[in-house]
Amino acid sequence: MQGNGSATVLVAEDDPIFRRLLQARLHSWDYRVITAKDGTEAWELLQQPSPPDLLILDWIMPGIDGIELCRRIRATQRDWYQYIVLVSGRDEKQDVVAGLEAGADDYLTKPFDIEELRARLRTGARILSLQRELIQAREVLRFQATHDDLTGLWSRGTALQLLNAELERGLRFGGQTGILMIDIDHFKRVNDTYGHLNGDAVLKEAGRRLKNSVRSYDFVGRYGGEEFLVVLSNCTADKLKEIAERARCAFAQTPISTDAKDLRVTISIGGVVAPSEIWDLELLSAADSALYEAKRTGRNRVVIGSCEARGTQLKKATCCDIAHGDKKIVG
Repeated sequence: MQGNGSATVLVAEDDPIFRRLLQARLHSWDYRVITAKDGTEAWELLQQPSPPDLLILDWIMPGIDGIELCRRIRATQRDWYQYIVLVSGRDEKQDVVAGLEAGADDYLTKPFDIEELRARLRTGARILSLQRELIQAREVLRFQATHDDLTGLWSRGTALQLLNAELERGLRFGGQTGILMIDIDHFKRVNDTYGHLNGDAVLKEAGRRLKNSVRSYDFVGRYGGEEFLVVLSNCTADKLKEIAERARCAFAQTPISTDAKDLRVTISIGGVVAPSEIWDLELLSAADSALYEAKRTGRNRVVIGSCEARGTQLKKATCCDIAHGDKKIVG
């Protein structure tokens, strides 16, 4: 909240003349102003999405008074802080203490000097600006802790947590969870021939294409190196094959641009769908086996395995078309 122009102030004041005068002065200082004629209306306004963070509350108001309003605001669990200036005709020391203990950050006695109010609001704005910077820093740290630095996809650890959560949800509600293990074919050759910076460009674009190939509520993570893990909630075997083939085609049909040249890159995919009875991480082994089968039988293809309720195993593969023709491979 840098300066006044970006700040919104809520004024809760039951005296209409004083409320209008205060509103006019705040506008002249470039604040946006929301007014409430009593504490009840103010409380309702504070329940709306994105309520103001700077509050000027009169102590004596019908319905909910300023003290009770302070207590309610402080009792509400929010991720952000609201700066409260309590104004009142009460000027005894115990009144000031009562207001501050109720949750007010500052206290002004009527009649007050208007420039003093302006200075105190600036103090509140500085505190709220610092708060916003801290929240932004926290969100950056949170993103870094859960995402891969290079691709922006979920990190390996977070992807496995999301997989576990989806498997447990499937166990509770009877849904199926799909898993795709994806590997960039001959990626070492890309790094050795064109350098690691161009290899990084391939990985970034791979992450983007994979995200665009799956549904908006599926999870795509970088599993390690050039390998990716996709977790698909409530996914049938047919849908898993469809999404996997869409991802394969997204690579096979369009080269990836790098500083060196446009590179033709393909991927191999192994997948499995977990029935509701299976919810442990043995599924990763089945998907990995399917991926190995895709690479063993020529790469640039999709191999879908299956699971049994009493264990996880790769059955005869159901393979999609390879990229360059209509040939099919059956495991």
